[in-house]
Amino acid sequence: MEDLRNVRNIGISAHIDSGKTTLTERVLFYSGKSHVIKEVKGEGAKMDHMELEKERGITITSAATTVQWLDKKINIIDTPGHVDFTVEVERSLRVLDGAVLVLCAVAGVQSQSITVDRQMKRYNVPRLAFINKMDRTGANPDNVIALLRSKLGLNAVPLQIPIGLESNLQGVVDLINMEAVYFDGEKGETVRTGPIPDDLVDKATEARAHMLEALSMASDRIMELLLEESEVPIDLIHTTLRDATIASQICPVLMGSAYKNKGVQKLLDAVNAYLPSPLDRAIFAKDIDNGMAEVPLAADPDSPLVAMAFKLVEEQFGQVTYVRIYQGTLKKGTFYYNTRKKKKERISRILRVHADEKEDIDSAGAGDIVAVMGIECATGDTYCDEGYNYALESIYAAEPVIDLAIAPNKRADQDKLSKALNRFMREDPTFRVHVDKETAETIISGMGELHLEIYVERIKREYKVECTVGMPKVSYREAPTKQTAYDYKHKKQTGGSGQYAHIKGYLEPLAEDAPEPFVFENKVTGGRIPSEYIPSVEKGFRDSLGKGPVAGYEVLGVKMVLEDGSYHDVDSSDMAFQICARDCFREVFRKADPVLLEPIMKVEVETPTEFQGPVTGKVSSKRGVILGTEDRQGFSVILAEVPLSEMFGYSNELRSMTQGKGSFSMEFLKYQKLPNAIQEEVVKKAQLEKANA
Repeated sequence: MEDLRNVRNIGISAHIDSGKTTLTERVLFYSGKSHVIKEVKGEGAKMDHMELEKERGITITSAATTVQWLDKKINIIDTPGHVDFTVEVERSLRVLDGAVLVLCAVAGVQSQSITVDRQMKRYNVPRLAFINKMDRTGANPDNVIALLRSKLGLNAVPLQIPIGLESNLQGVVDLINMEAVYFDGEKGETVRTGPIPDDLVDKATEARAHMLEALSMASDRIMELLLEESEVPIDLIHTTLRDATIASQICPVLMGSAYKNKGVQKLLDAVNAYLPSPLDRAIFAKDIDNGMAEVPLAADPDSPLVAMAFKLVEEQFGQVTYVRIYQGTLKKGTFYYNTRKKKKERISRILRVHADEKEDIDSAGAGDIVAVMGIECATGDTYCDEGYNYALESIYAAEPVIDLAIAPNKRADQDKLSKALNRFMREDPTFRVHVDKETAETIISGMGELHLEIYVERIKREYKVECTVGMPKVSYREAPTKQTAYDYKHKKQTGGSGQYAHIKGYLEPLAEDAPEPFVFENKVTGGRIPSEYIPSVEKGFRDSLGKGPVAGYEVLGVKMVLEDGSYHDVDSSDMAFQICARDCFREVFRKADPVLLEPIMKVEVETPTEFQGPVTGKVSSKRGVILGTEDRQGFSVILAEVPLSEMFGYSNELRSMTQGKGSFSMEFLKYQKLPNAIQEEVVKKAQLEKANA
């Protein structure tokens, strides 16, 4: 078996257009995995293997590959930058041991960089930062490092300084070995070291002193040597960097230009040297049979298997499931237990993946990331050897904020459409499908216009189904604003046994930042309602949350307190209390001065400075709140909070206002009360739709 100390599982994540895919292409070339460098623009990068990705020049799905660099095997996942595909980043980070955060030397820390950083912190993933595009006009690595510290709160420690900048970028100074590094040859394949240029010696000496000072906070030995003014051994610097990076105490910063073939090999050296192997990460599973007690997993190929399915892709020959093996060995032709479905499934093939190319293997051990065939599962399922019932922490999936009605143009295509929607739902936890009970329309929900647009396009291409798509709709929410008491009796006598249930208590609005959208509290004493009926009351309340009485939207921010009630020895039943709670909820919710809440998006608009005035004015006219503006080399970046309902079609408006030079990104921020005038409109529209249904 391979030595796990020589394995790295890493992801490459960043804001859109920071050069992640270009960087991955260079990694494939320098490691000998591919013999030509493909570009994102042009024939399309190797890792962007979907037709749609090539056309749009963006990454939609995360692609996996494995490369060998020196003595280390690196499993790499290239993830999308668009916030609409945030689940791709989320699930990749969930199963990776380390990550490379790519930043643009001009734009620095952008909105999606902040989101990616938050995801890395959620799964406690150590990372390196790579400042890319150092050849661009306006490149300013010092500014990016300052932003890493101020905006992301990272202890950023540069390990290099650039030799020249912008079009004059020649290489980097390695601050650990105090030498200049150049990348010669047509494609930068020859790494040459030499003395530091005279005009950079002072700057390099000062930068190295700052680096050692930062490391001394993580190593008492380095602190002692600095106080004694002794030389710090290079081995000690490497060891400290590795330990502090794995403990997320520091974030080493490297720099270069992937497009101009500079700095990539040094980044790979840093991945080998400082990012963790599977043995360096402490991973825990929950023991389902033992009250969800935490069980530590060992990256040991001889232990019982524990693996996680983190990504599903439907292909020509069936479902391909990407699996991260945390413990044990996965063998072809063997049955494994899916702990969510509580059934055994057989692995028919194990594949080593390189973007859209696959190679069959017989087994894979702990710490590996492979694709398997023959199993039917959902994202986040755990597979174990028989006799073990463990669950790995599932993948966080954000709530969708935008809805579209979709219908096939030909009735005969309905089955194909259902098949496509079921497949996409299994693959992507942020993509939801439901049928509106009143209108019988099929509604798809997702993270943004682009997210749903891509899925509609994929249905057309992959399933040959032409669809009619309705106007995008905002997922509003309903919430109460005042505490309201209830005293509700459900009584039905129809001869024979009747139905009787009686509940008393009050409804209370939850705080805006409450972790749960609904809370039920039982304060019944003295057996006034038998304890077996209390869950029925809670179920009745919960069943009412899907469609609120104001305009039929989901209800959140509610606490239902049950204080008293009564029952009948013969006529009370589980169903009677459920119906009572449902009817009571509708009545009391109407009395609690309910309001509609709308999704508010965090928007970042980048525009040439000469268009800043009109663009800012337009954002304000969309009920947007401007949080601030920044200047970045002839571009203005406007940060704002804008209601989602105002952002439909904004990309076309922005392009026409800025001669096609403006761009924007947005992500869900919070729910906020809708202004009364707009609420009346939304309620009227909902009532009209209901009447016409």
